[in-house]
Amino acid sequence: MAAPPASANAAPSPPLPPAAPDASGRQAEHSEAASEDRPRLDAGHWLPFSRPFHLSSNAGSLDRLLPPVGTGHSPRKRTTSQCKSEPPLLRTSKRTIYTAGRPPWYNEHGTQSKEAFAIGLGGGSASGKTTVARMIIEALDVPWVVLLSMDSFYKVLTQQQQEQAACNNFNFDHPDAFDFDLIISTLKKLKQGRSVQVPIYDFTTHSRKKEWKMLYGANVIIFEGIMAFADKTLLELLDMKIFVDTDSDIRLVRRLRRDISERGRDIEGVIKQYNKFVKPAFDQYIQPTMRLADIVVPRGSGNTVAIDLIVQHVHSQLEERELSVRAALASAHQCHPLPQTLSVLKSTPQVRGMHTIIRDKETSRDEFIFYSKRLMRLLIEHALSFLPFQDCVVQTPQGQDYAGKCYAGKQITGVSILRAGETMEPALRAVCKDVRIGTILIQTNQLTGEPELHYLRLPKDISDDHVILMDCTVSTGAAAMMAVRVLLDHDVPEDKIFLLSLLMAEMGVHSVAYAFPRVRIITTAVDKRVNDLFRIIPGIGNFGDRYFGTDAVPEGSDEEEVASTG
Repeated sequence: MAAPPASANAAPSPPLPPAAPDASGRQAEHSEAASEDRPRLDAGHWLPFSRPFHLSSNAGSLDRLLPPVGTGHSPRKRTTSQCKSEPPLLRTSKRTIYTAGRPPWYNEHGTQSKEAFAIGLGGGSASGKTTVARMIIEALDVPWVVLLSMDSFYKVLTQQQQEQAACNNFNFDHPDAFDFDLIISTLKKLKQGRSVQVPIYDFTTHSRKKEWKMLYGANVIIFEGIMAFADKTLLELLDMKIFVDTDSDIRLVRRLRRDISERGRDIEGVIKQYNKFVKPAFDQYIQPTMRLADIVVPRGSGNTVAIDLIVQHVHSQLEERELSVRAALASAHQCHPLPQTLSVLKSTPQVRGMHTIIRDKETSRDEFIFYSKRLMRLLIEHALSFLPFQDCVVQTPQGQDYAGKCYAGKQITGVSILRAGETMEPALRAVCKDVRIGTILIQTNQLTGEPELHYLRLPKDISDDHVILMDCTVSTGAAAMMAVRVLLDHDVPEDKIFLLSLLMAEMGVHSVAYAFPRVRIITTAVDKRVNDLFRIIPGIGNFGDRYFGTDAVPEGSDEEEVASTG
């Protein structure tokens, strides 16, 4: 990460001996007090991140630093570990829609160009790491921020360790208590834009729950935990490292409140565990990692000046990561022959006749729906012929063997790109018994012109299925590419994805085929051109408006791409 400009008045930091990693790659187990001579923030300047610096405002009393019971911040609920994605939400009875969409996290080649920005938050137990993380998320005010807690990654305990934990004799504050291999693999996948499964840890039973939580869609990852800086490989994954420095007395009082009220512990057991494990672990493993931080934040959530400055820096990093995909698609891969992965339904007189009807601007809505459904049925029947089949033998009612074919995959899942793609679901259900259905909502940002992911609901274990991705029209291919990228991020193999559309523009065909050469593209017709508004020419009009009977948008707008940025 590029260091911000240094203050001319900043005093150089005294040299510190490096902490030698042990065999596991974790930092050596020695105590080192943070130097009081470390550089601090000079007004109007960022200090280099090569050494930690303190962001401090006026200190207050103990009562001011501790949120009183029943007032101020709500008590942190931590009977189970918290790993939440926290973008702006609009909840209905059936759906959760992101009111601010996720912009493209990949380039025109379909590959991720820049990884998610990962922030590490370290500090002692009950120092306020989670509260600081949530304040950063709230101040960032950007969608698709994932909060990943180290508390989710405690190792599964043996029976003997369970008994020790029940008697407050197990050390949860030692590096060996955490599953660093799982932490690192999870963080790597999130940075790569892929979906992950995160365990949920129950602190009342000291065990992982059976169900795991899925996280996906991180533009910013905030990883917080007491040992956030204790592993060398883990450190290399963090773009910014923040240490929350809170007085030990304050941390003890917070821990007493939390463990007694939320985890059902008694005061004697909490104090015993603190003196035996928590305080020694802080001195031996946690406090020495302060020197590894880019920023040291005294007083935790009470230091709003520090949080504001951190947020400014993260915003600047996100601006550098912005991509412009649609413009690149409009100028790339054109004038090439149509790809081999494209299959167009044979243009019989019947098919051409149905196209004539649905393209005619004078066609009534009832006729438009009727003939669109007929075309959808033919398209899906045609697409199913590209699925893998194997030989099989059955016995007829006459007792004779019949050498036939049967589907060679595990399952078929349909995924519709809302809203127009949803109209193809009935045709898929009509020909595929017990097919599973998922949905993805992609809209165009009217200011940037880029597609944005707002909502997705995919069936579990979709990575084992052949996926039929449905959208009625594909113009530039921007929405289709985003939907394919979502499926790949959920571990669906590229050659198991079938993109189906009633009508496509050559630009969209080239864009998808170039980025994802193993995705099968199937349509009933391909038109040559796309106009300046990214509408297919001669085209079919606004499919969603014509099918659902909604009001047509004024000329010059791009609602068809708003509903689905084909």
